[in-house]
Amino acid sequence: MENKVVIITGASSGIGKSCAFEFSKLGAKVVLVARSENSLKDISLKINQNGGESIFIVVDVSVEKDCEKMIEETISKYGKIDILVNNAGISMRSVFLNLDISVFNKVMAINFWGSVYCTKYALPYILKSNGSVVGVSSIAGYKGLPGRTAYSASKFALQGFLESLRIENIKNKLHVLIICPGFTNSNIRKKALQGDGSQQGESPRSEQKMMSSEKVALEMINAIKKRKNTLVLTSSGKLTVLLNKFFPKFVDKLVFNHMSKEPGSPF
Repeated sequence: MENKVVIITGASSGIGKSCAFEFSKLGAKVVLVARSENSLKDISLKINQNGGESIFIVVDVSVEKDCEKMIEETISKYGKIDILVNNAGISMRSVFLNLDISVFNKVMAINFWGSVYCTKYALPYILKSNGSVVGVSSIAGYKGLPGRTAYSASKFALQGFLESLRIENIKNKLHVLIICPGFTNSNIRKKALQGDGSQQGESPRSEQKMMSSEKVALEMINAIKKRKNTLVLTSSGKLTVLLNKFFPKFVDKLVFNHMSKEPGSPF
């Protein structure tokens, strides 16, 4: 990763923040992207004080022009892009019947279209460097989760997009990694949108029992080095994906029962 230029969206917290620190430790030049200027500034300062190199760009990935501008600024600063980590994401929690369609649109705009926009403008430079496009998906991109219709839809769409992109560029030696963490200790559930668009506020799950965002970041970097196509994390995540291939109806019931036990389950 020495001197690689790495763009990380959603870098202000969670997996993105951990990726920023881990890439910088390996000598990468990190471009931090998110909407929270104060958080980005703090993370970038810590990286640079510890001998790393980083810049930050305030971007709303759901806005195409923001994504185009972000790529232009990165090229102006570093002249190349080696790795794009499409990590920016938002979750939701509501049965579809009670879900305002604006919430569905917002989740798709950030989780899916944000990755499309960033990849579109970064791709010419990544192809030049024989680099990597990374999409942070979810087990919800393999199995639809009840109460998470918009979230699952966005992750299924993301995986279809990235898989098509990989095959389309098979002769160009483009590396595309789809990473599917299981439940990860981050603030994504605290910021998850409810049916009316308000933030959930408190996580309905035991965060301390989940895989750490630092562990996810290290697994991701290792998969990039090995140029893997997919990375599914956590034992329960791997088991869900495996069983779903052969016993989808059985897994439907397992997932329903598991998710319905969450405190304040909407179904």
